[in-house]
Amino acid sequence: MITVYGGTGFVGSTFCNMYEDTLVMPRDQRNPVTDNILYLISTIDNYNIHTDITLDVETNLRVLCEVLDYCRKDSIVFNFVSSWFVYGDSGLPAKESYECHPKGFYSITKKCAEDLLISFCRTYEVDYRIMRLCNVMGKGDGKSSAKKNALSFMIDKMKKDEDIDVYDEGTPIRDVMHVKDVCRALRLVMDKGNLNEIYNIGSGQPTRIGDIISVAKEYLNSKSRVGSKEAPRFHQICQTKDMYLDVTKLNDLGFEQEIPLQKIIEELCTN
Repeated sequence: MITVYGGTGFVGSTFCNMYEDTLVMPRDQRNPVTDNILYLISTIDNYNIHTDITLDVETNLRVLCEVLDYCRKDSIVFNFVSSWFVYGDSGLPAKESYECHPKGFYSITKKCAEDLLISFCRTYEVDYRIMRLCNVMGKGDGKSSAKKNALSFMIDKMKKDEDIDVYDEGTPIRDVMHVKDVCRALRLVMDKGNLNEIYNIGSGQPTRIGDIISVAKEYLNSKSRVGSKEAPRFHQICQTKDMYLDVTKLNDLGFEQEIPLQKIIEELCTN
C-alpha cells in the first residue's frame, strides 16, 4: 500500500483514482501508515510573495519536516514529487544532473525541500526518489488560473469567446503531458526506478505556448482575439521563459506516453 500525502490535489487525486493500493492521508496527519510514501503536498505557484510571504516556506518545508520526523527508519521509501521549476534558467533540455537555479519563492522552496529530503535520508539511511514534473494538463484541475496552469485558463476563456493575451508572441516553450500519463510515469518510477535518484517526468518535447493556443482556437472555432504582450517584470524575475525536460532516464524504464498533445488540447476544449 502507498501512503499518499496531498492526495486531494489535481495530480494526487488522479493518481489515487487510477491505483487502488493508495491511502490518502488526512490534511493534519503526519505519521505515515505504510513504508511506501508518495508525497505531493505543495504550493502551486510563485505568487504567494505578494499575499502570504511565508506560505511557501510553511507548506513546502515545515510540513515536509513534520512528516519526515516520523520517517526515521530504514524500511521507508520516500517518493517526493517536485517540479521543473527547480531548474530555473538551466540548459535545455534540462537533465537531472544539471545545476539548478530556481528563481521564485515556490521554486526555491521546492529545491530546498529536495535538499532537505536528501540530507535527512542520508542521515537516517532512508531511501528516496525525487520526481520533477513537467506542465501537467487535463480536465479536472480546479486550481487552473492565470498564475497556475495558464494554458487551461486561456482555453477556458476561448470557449467563451473572450479575448486573451499570450506573452512574447506565444514563443515561450513548455514540456506538456496529460495528468494520467504523469501518474503512470510516477507509478513506473516508484515500481522500477532506482532508489536515491532524481527522475524527470515529462514528454521531453518542446512545445510553444502559442502553438497550443492556435490549435485550441481552431478546434473551438473561437471568436476570441489572441493578442500578445511583454511578460510583466515579476514574471521575468520569478519565472522561466523556456523549459523542456530530458526524459532519457524515464524512457529507459520503459515509459511510453499514451495521450498525445492533440488529444490533450481536444480534451481541454470539450465541455
